[in-house]
Amino acid sequence: MTGATDRTGAAGEPSAAPERGTLEAYRRRLRGGDLGAVPVVLGLLVIWGVFQGLDENFLSPRNLSNISVDIVGTGMIAVGVVFVLLIGQIDLSVAVVSALAAAVFAVLNVVHGVPEGPAVLLALLCGAATGAVHGFVFARIGVPVFVVTLAGLLGWHGMMLAVMGRQGTINFDDRGPVARLSTFYFTDVAAAYGLAALGTAVYLLTAYRTEQRRRAVGVPARTYGEIAVRTAVLAVLAFAAAYALNAFRGLPLALLIFLVVVAGLDYVLRRTRYGRRVVALGSGVEAARRAGVNVARVQISVLMLSGTMAAAGGLFIASRIASATQTAGSANLLMNAIAAAVIGGTSLYGGHGSPWSALLGMLVIQSIASGMALLGLASAVQFMITGGVLLVAVVVDTLARRARRMHGRA
Repeated sequence: MTGATDRTGAAGEPSAAPERGTLEAYRRRLRGGDLGAVPVVLGLLVIWGVFQGLDENFLSPRNLSNISVDIVGTGMIAVGVVFVLLIGQIDLSVAVVSALAAAVFAVLNVVHGVPEGPAVLLALLCGAATGAVHGFVFARIGVPVFVVTLAGLLGWHGMMLAVMGRQGTINFDDRGPVARLSTFYFTDVAAAYGLAALGTAVYLLTAYRTEQRRRAVGVPARTYGEIAVRTAVLAVLAFAAAYALNAFRGLPLALLIFLVVVAGLDYVLRRTRYGRRVVALGSGVEAARRAGVNVARVQISVLMLSGTMAAAGGLFIASRIASATQTAGSANLLMNAIAAAVIGGTSLYGGHGSPWSALLGMLVIQSIASGMALLGLASAVQFMITGGVLLVAVVVDTLARRARRMHGRA
């Protein structure tokens, strides 16, 4: 707490300089509506504490490992939903697109004998194609995304039934690459601990370099003390998770792929020109257009990304049961994917969010589902609890947006 002079950033407020202290800088951002992952992390800790108190098996290595695999399929879909929400829209077709992609893969592989690799690629391209159709109708013709994807929900469901034919279920090789996506584990303890160490080191280096650049141009920046605290918390959580996974069967391949995808898309969103255009579009279409952003191209690409991620999620969901079914792509899957994005911290109003929101939100939803299952409670209770958590998340998002507008940040 020295007497260094204050600097004023682009937002017209003092930067988070050391003299204000780490805690004071953090409080200032909270008052300004920059809540980050705080609400969802606190909510997750409360949920885990309650269920562990009711059933001591909830935080067992086996249950935590199962949760880490169960979140992947729907989580992949939720990542795509995050990008659509970032531009201020919503995609109602993602659950059905995921089922269509799984059906395409199963029919190509089982019925027509196409190897799993090309079949997976064609299934992902199918998801991208559905998103391209939605994007073109929205961006070029002007039909609202809500209506376009609602029509897609019905149309792609019909196509999925047509692709499946009279077969209600198509089973594929339960020892093949796709099935092993959710059954393979890295049993060497070095895998989980190495991932924890790598993730912590990358975060520390990225955060340090980011704040150095922000200070160099005189905009608000986190204190080095806050970076150290965040890194320490992340390290504790990462190594605790690695310890729990190693206590069961090791690092799941599905979780590793999910983390890589989330980290990669977070990099795209935060560090690339394309990502900045996505966020700018969510903050204001006309302002983005005047800034030179090709609005239609970004809108189409985001919906294509949503379709591709939905297809990837559908393959992981099919991997869990080594089959594609006509009952896949339910309304429950759609609601969970959207709820995960919102509960994790992505704003319904656009312009605020991160792919990590999908991971955090899915942890909340799957933790509730797992706790309910351990306690033997009906799914109706799970729906009510999840709905309540979603309502709280929306209320928090609304209040945070109001605070940002009061501070000129909305």
